[in-house]
Amino acid sequence: MAYEFKFPDVGEGIQEGEIVKWLIKKGDKVKEDQILGQIETDKAVVDMPSPKNGTILEIKVKEGEKVRVGEVMVVIGDKNEKVSKKEEPKKGQAVVGNLEEAKEIGAFKFIKKESSQVQVKSESKPQLLVKKKYDLYGYIERIPMKGIRKATSDKMSQANLNVAHVTHMDEAVVDKLVELRNKEKLNAEKKKIKLTFLPYVIKSIIKSLKEFPLMNSIIEENEIIIKKYYNIGIAVDSEDGLIVPVVKGAEQKDILTIAKEIERLADDVKKRKINLMDLRGGSFTITNVGSIGGLFATPIVNYPETSIIALGKIYQKPIVINNKIEIKNILPYSITFDHRVVDGAYVARFSNKFKEYLENLKW
Repeated sequence: MAYEFKFPDVGEGIQEGEIVKWLIKKGDKVKEDQILGQIETDKAVVDMPSPKNGTILEIKVKEGEKVRVGEVMVVIGDKNEKVSKKEEPKKGQAVVGNLEEAKEIGAFKFIKKESSQVQVKSESKPQLLVKKKYDLYGYIERIPMKGIRKATSDKMSQANLNVAHVTHMDEAVVDKLVELRNKEKLNAEKKKIKLTFLPYVIKSIIKSLKEFPLMNSIIEENEIIIKKYYNIGIAVDSEDGLIVPVVKGAEQKDILTIAKEIERLADDVKKRKINLMDLRGGSFTITNVGSIGGLFATPIVNYPETSIIALGKIYQKPIVINNKIEIKNILPYSITFDHRVVDGAYVARFSNKFKEYLENLKW
């Protein structure tokens, strides 16, 4: 009997996905666990392994089309087996097109008009959604909000709705850190590991979180839940938007191990191969604005977490020390926090402790 391979419920609130690419076609023989294709959810692009051996009898969803959880994607069976046809209920038709201008089209009448799009409807005719290529001032381009970009948009809206955002900013003198990293960078290269400043920041953050545990918490059903583990999210810039993979159990790992894991996670994100499990379980997030440029930012908390830190670009700055002007390496940073959980004084003390650990290499 033919097997209908349905889009499974993968959790995390994912309701649908979009077929990016099929690696098989109708009539192909496949083996269990063979990759059939790739599907993009609002979390990542993932491979779809075949659930069994057999022949591809039918591909139900084309590349670029969306499929919801529970809907059939592929039918697998014996070579000469026929697929039973199920009569589906008729649905209203819709047409989407780009038109230079539209006034009245045949039997269709416009019933709604809002700036750059017009809805037309008729009882006996299909619906037509006309999207203009221009607005009142000139030509425009439309980019669909979907996939990871849509998920990011929803996540940011959720965070703004549920978090009382406040940002604390400061700078750390990191001469010792720059010297240590430059020294250990050569050793890391011999082991084919890319060593950045981020692992040292993570170690300093964890030491600080242990002394200020409310920064490593969430709010759930009128309770503050303090996490006793330290899973640090690292925001990675990708073509599809910002994705936050998580370094699990970072307090148990040394500098080079963390560096290697960050490199792997970032590479998986950029190749769109990130595992969904690598995106779950974070307790605190770091975003590195300085890798692109800029000193300070006002990052949005990675909800439902309580805190996030944005690192600026390390730069040289003249400062006064013991009545003398000295040139120092400076790391600017910005900590955004949920004011419902902690107040400004608590965060200022956390920031001071983080700066102390980072400046004096105490971890």
